Order: sequence, then structure tokens, then C-alpha cells
Amino acid sequence: MGLGASLLVIVVLTGLSIAQVLTAPAGAVVRYALLGGMAGLAATAIGSMPALVLRHVPQKVEDGMLGMAAGMMLAASAFSLLLPGIEAGGKITGSKAIGAGLVVIGMAIGVLLMLGMDEFMPHEHENTGVFGAGHERTSRLWLFVFAIALHNLPEGMAIGVGFSQGDMSVGVPLTVAIALQDLPEGLAVAIALRSAGFTAWRAVFAGTATGILEPIGALLGVGLSTGFAAAYPIGLGLAGGAMLFVVSHEVIPETHRNGHQTPATIGLMGGFALMMVLDVVLG
Repeated sequence: MGLGASLLVIVVLTGLSIAQVLTAPAGAVVRYALLGGMAGLAATAIGSMPALVLRHVPQKVEDGMLGMAAGMMLAASAFSLLLPGIEAGGKITGSKAIGAGLVVIGMAIGVLLMLGMDEFMPHEHENTGVFGAGHERTSRLWLFVFAIALHNLPEGMAIGVGFSQGDMSVGVPLTVAIALQDLPEGLAVAIALRSAGFTAWRAVFAGTATGILEPIGALLGVGLSTGFAAAYPIGLGLAGGAMLFVVSHEVIPETHRNGHQTPATIGLMGGFALMMVLDVVLG
């Protein structure tokens, strides 16, 4: 399975087509979301670049960087997705309880989406092996890329949902936070690929390619959050649930496998605090 075919699978899984999203009447919102997704792609590419000259980063440093990325994702889920979703749902329905319920429904959908992708999308984790249908027909390079794509798709969807109502106070801090955490994530991926034997340029290309899912996810996030009023809080819950799933299921276990729990946890706390401050300052 090639990259294009896998992207098609992702679009089908969400029940949307990119063409429909791009031709949506809210053109400005779509442009904001696409620009936000492109910022995530650019940050991933920039983060991958040091792999041109670096072949190895100490495992403790890598775990600390990924812990920081996890902390930023946790804070973004809470402050930029779930809480605004509950607030929006309460205003739409006139009930805080029902508004929270809509967000919980969205979270459940997000978790189911990520479980489906984890089950069927071919990918490889360095320490736990190969997963997904058809992995035996997929090159090792793309198995690595797809593993990180599982991280980047919900991040892109979060950006799209954040901009879907044209609210810059939600979209901008969320985009900045996701772009910042894409820097260490891009570096960690590219360095891991170099350690696995890939050439410098191939590792940087593969690391950058994982960010392609961010603008695509942003467009899908806009589509998921428009059409009817309750779609917005549900969409925020979906993106938040998907990001929480990735942090708990993938990132934190990865940072704790190598005996570096303390630097990983310190990185997580630092990332959480940074995102919290960004949300206050930029929101």
C-alpha cells in the first residue's frame, strides 16, 4: 500500500471527501484551517531537519522531548478542545449537562476512529512491532511514517475544528501549540529513522511526510464540525478524544519504555504548562 492509497483510506474512514470540504461555502474558515494544518506540516519539516547532521540523540533527551509533546497535547485537549466544547454545547442546548454529553459523544467517536485506524492501518512501532492489515506488503519506511501519521491526523483535525466557527481565540493558540510540539516530534521521528539505517535525506523526507496528514486532518475537522449546530461541540470532543487516545495509547508508553520516566514526566509537565500559558495569552 502506498502513501496515496493510505490517505484515501483515511478520508473514507471519516465519511468525508476533501473536495466537499474545499468547496464548502465558509471559504475563509477552510482557508484558516488549511493554513493551520500547513503550519503543522512546516513545523514537522523544520523539526526533522537536524537529522541531516545528527545520527543519534540520547534516548533520555528523546524521551523528554516526546514527553513535552505529550504534555502540550494533553493541555491542548483540555483547554482548547474539551472545555470550549462544553461551553459551546451548553450555549447551543441551554444545558451544561447536555453540552457536556455532546462532547462525551464526540470523544467516544474520536476514540473509536483511532482504534479503527490502529487496527487496520499498517504501521510499525520501534519497540512493539508491526500492526495493521496488509503490513507485510508495506515497506518498512512507510510503516514508520504511518505510525506517526496516527499522531498527526487527530492534531490536524483539532486545528480544523478549532477554526471551524471562525473563532481565532480557539484556533490560533491550538495551532501554535500543535506546531510547537511538532518540532520535537519531527526530530524524534527523523532520528529514529536514521538510527534504523535510513540515509539522512530519506529520514528527513519521511519525517516531513508524516506532517502531510495535518492539513488533510484540518480539512476533515472543518467538515466534521459544520452542517448543524451540535456538530461543533461534538467535533471538539472528537478531536480531543482522539488526541487523548494518542497520548495515552502511544506517546506516554513510548517515553516510559526505556527507563527514563522522570525526564519524560518533567517534559510532560513543562509542555502542559507551556500550552496552558499559550492558551491564556493567545486566547
